[in-house]
Amino acid sequence: MTHTRNLSPAASAEPAVARPRAADPAFQAFVILRSAFTLAPILFGADKFAHLLVNWDKYLAPAIAGLSPFSVHVTMDVVGVVEIVAGIVVALVPRYGAPLVAVWLTGIVVNLLLVPGYFDVALRDFGLLLAALALWRLAAVYDTPPLPWRQG
Repeated sequence: MTHTRNLSPAASAEPAVARPRAADPAFQAFVILRSAFTLAPILFGADKFAHLLVNWDKYLAPAIAGLSPFSVHVTMDVVGVVEIVAGIVVALVPRYGAPLVAVWLTGIVVNLLLVPGYFDVALRDFGLLLAALALWRLAAVYDTPPLPWRQG
């Protein structure tokens, strides 16, 4: 005799327990990822100007630098501004900021694959890209209501 189990909520004998939002593990993951993708881009973007953590200029692929109308240093300053803006957008509207960061990280990964010796950093940033996509999916559930002008 084969036994099957219906896992639908309607068939469950146990009533669903309402859990406070702060106790929801998925909401906690959303908060962690939102915080990380707010702080990291802002901090690393600001450091593009100060070079306290690392000399960021060495991470720009020569092929990409050749496409820029600016010097390598000024190009990295522009990168820093974009990163700061992306972090602010994640803080304010993660449903839009998360895919913005994911696209930005895709560009970083491609850039790093063009620089010999930075494949490990490209792999790390690919992991961050996946985390940004996870934030995007979580934001579909946990982000604040849509902006007022987008509501029907």
